[in-house]
Amino acid sequence: MNNTETNSSFETSNLKMWLSIIILAIATFTIVTAELAPIGLLTPMAEGLQQSKSMIGLTVTFYAWIGAISALLSSAFLGNLPKKALLITLMFILLISNILCAMATDYYLFVAARVIGALSHGAFWAMIGALAMSLVPARHVGLATSIVFGGVSAASVFGIPIANVIGANLSWQMAFWIISALSIFSLLGILLLVPNIKSQHAIGISVLKNVIRNPVLSKIYIATLLAITAHFSAFTFIEPYLHASKAISDNFISIALFTFGIAGLMGNFITGIFIDRYLKPLILLSVAMVAVSLLILGIFSSSLNQTAIFALIIFWGISVSGIFVGFQTWVLRIAQEDAFPASAIYVAIFNSAIGTGALFGAWIMANFDFTVLMSFSGTAIAISLFMISIIPSEINDAPSQLVRDNL
Repeated sequence: MNNTETNSSFETSNLKMWLSIIILAIATFTIVTAELAPIGLLTPMAEGLQQSKSMIGLTVTFYAWIGAISALLSSAFLGNLPKKALLITLMFILLISNILCAMATDYYLFVAARVIGALSHGAFWAMIGALAMSLVPARHVGLATSIVFGGVSAASVFGIPIANVIGANLSWQMAFWIISALSIFSLLGILLLVPNIKSQHAIGISVLKNVIRNPVLSKIYIATLLAITAHFSAFTFIEPYLHASKAISDNFISIALFTFGIAGLMGNFITGIFIDRYLKPLILLSVAMVAVSLLILGIFSSSLNQTAIFALIIFWGISVSGIFVGFQTWVLRIAQEDAFPASAIYVAIFNSAIGTGALFGAWIMANFDFTVLMSFSGTAIAISLFMISIIPSEINDAPSQLVRDNL
């Protein structure tokens, strides 16, 4: 084989490697968008399924909690299965769930369809970070994981506005049909692009226990629980918050949510630039910015004009991307050879926080108002700053050599 053929083969292999990372990011975007879509569809779904907005919000809660349990069980009992076949199976289950959601004619049929999706969601997300690490050379691990986790971040801040626009202009059912189409695209992409990956052994419950006992990881997990719970307490009800605001007309609500999404994509790009060198400072700044934004939205809600609300939404969107990508990257950097179980625990905590946040938000909305909701969320996120600040910074500021054979 001459040099030209060798270079061509290398370039083809390199291209397929990065295409596999991109398709995993798209798949991750799809599964998280499916999880959070009801947040952007609260009003039309409440009307269509003849339920309160709080009841629709609770579908996000139990979806997240089932996903959390699924993540832990998958790391303990599915670690010895071929990862490509498992990914395809999980994406197929998610596809069925989204189709059933789109076809649901009453609330309880919709709930049943969501349960099916939640079972695949947690297992898929739990393995995705460690899987990305296994697909690329060690020198590209940081970039690969940032791309894949960018799918989570993009879905968290951009998928919801997309769902809102579709629901407002077409129907909430159409939003789930489009998510179903994304599921098909992701499934085919995984089938064609992701290589077969051999698994060496099951993870086991004992490894999960060892990860939890790690003092640094345990602090990161607690900070994650506080920050994500607080964020989703507020974010689950951002659409009705904007509806209730006298400063923004109904015609501008979709624009405001898209502004949040675009800001989130900007934040993801900024995070990717600085995360390798300034991981902990980036997380601290991101958490502080979210806390300040929410406190202002809560305390001064009655006096904010449209420009101020849009500005705060932009700050919130940019900074929350740093939280999403930052905490996950931090966990993988600390865990190293225990990346799969550490990621599974993180996903379980993250999903539990989504569910808990939605539940707290629903309770606050049932008993108080938006001022209390935003103020509570901002205060809780501010408290997580303390937990982050006491984690030794020397552990975080140098990229680690991640061990990638634990799959």
